[in-house]
Amino acid sequence: MFEPRLNDPALTHAEAHRAHLAALQARYELAMQQHDLDAIVLHSGKPKRHFADDQDASFKSHAHFLHWVPMAGLSDSWLLVRPGERPTLYLYAPDDFWHLSPTLPTPDIAPWAACFEIVHLRKPTLPERPEGRVALVGEIAELQPEVVSELEALPNPLGLVRQLDEGRVCKSEFEIACLREASLRAARGHLAARRTFMEGGAELDIQLAYLGASRQRESDVPYGNIVGLNEHAAVLHYQHYGLQTPDSRRSLLVDAGASVHGYASDITRSWAGDDALPLYRSLIVGVEALQKRLIARLAPGVDYVELHLEMHRELGELLRELGVVSLPAEEQVAQGITAAFCPHGLGHLLGLQVHDVAGRIPDHTSGEVRHPPEGHPMLRLTRVLETGMAITIEPGCYIIPMLLEPLRNDARGEAINWSLVDALAPHGGVRIEDNLVITADGAENLTRSPDTGL
Repeated sequence: MFEPRLNDPALTHAEAHRAHLAALQARYELAMQQHDLDAIVLHSGKPKRHFADDQDASFKSHAHFLHWVPMAGLSDSWLLVRPGERPTLYLYAPDDFWHLSPTLPTPDIAPWAACFEIVHLRKPTLPERPEGRVALVGEIAELQPEVVSELEALPNPLGLVRQLDEGRVCKSEFEIACLREASLRAARGHLAARRTFMEGGAELDIQLAYLGASRQRESDVPYGNIVGLNEHAAVLHYQHYGLQTPDSRRSLLVDAGASVHGYASDITRSWAGDDALPLYRSLIVGVEALQKRLIARLAPGVDYVELHLEMHRELGELLRELGVVSLPAEEQVAQGITAAFCPHGLGHLLGLQVHDVAGRIPDHTSGEVRHPPEGHPMLRLTRVLETGMAITIEPGCYIIPMLLEPLRNDARGEAINWSLVDALAPHGGVRIEDNLVITADGAENLTRSPDTGL
């Protein structure tokens, strides 16, 4: 039985989970009152079949369902939430000799089960229509039309979904404990990946070492692990695992996480190999120092957009210190030079989705979007930080030819030391990413806790 570490020693895992579910019930009851609803039905989702095949794609339950029910692989199930009543979990567990059906949770094994009425479904349809005005939250397209028709439900009302999304932004003590455990498991994988790299492993060997140490199947990880040797570290979402060890071991970038009750960690580390240039080693040291300075600034009330722009100013200073770019940092940012070296955002919200919801909507009542600043379109989080938010901080610096080559051919390129850029190119790049929870007076770094060893 998973027992996460809690910040409050007076709380047990079961108590923290019960408190989480009680807060969810109150939040949903308020939403039903405000949207004139008698019930909300959440669908867990269902596996999607590959075209012209008899195999399904990897599956995990929808996030709003997982917010209540900690069973990440539960498909074709339903949760019915009504005011003043225990939620009813209709759990689909068919009689099946081809696959192992889910086990119905009981309070003696899973204490959270006592908070629900649990009904065993042998067919994947809701057995009865809830009375009154009902909202259905889920991927409507994957349900049979007759199912939606029989429910007579409002499919994914925009205002309601935004309100439920907002309820996931600041995490409960139970959720933070899950994120903390997910970081610990991922850290074990990262340390094993580094050892395998230093021992001469290929990308596939490193991936397998990561999975083994973090105790995950490839289908269990919250996102496809990024394991890039040498120039592959410059492909931001590199998706392959080379079978052969390259002749030179210059660098390794691993961006990989773990999942606990559906809650994800998302950690990145860059390592220098035996064949790395001193300049690349200095770049790693510089990016990590930059990242720690940004983390030291985290607190409620901090504008994440300003923090992102500060990352670019700091990156400009680092590029100047290393002799890569001669312009002052502010000019580098203004001319888009730092954006060519780091095209992604500083980070994002983290939770049941790796890039969690509502990162750009600070007010769910209006639904108004706060767009990223001009020149920084990939920034996923544009909110002011609040206590309980789980976020990532992930500055990077890469040699990406398609982004840097245009600079080589215009006036901006005169300030760039292209011999150093070309020397760094076979190393790919650097990204350092930690997972943090905003506290009342700063932030808890889940990735660099004494338990993780990172």
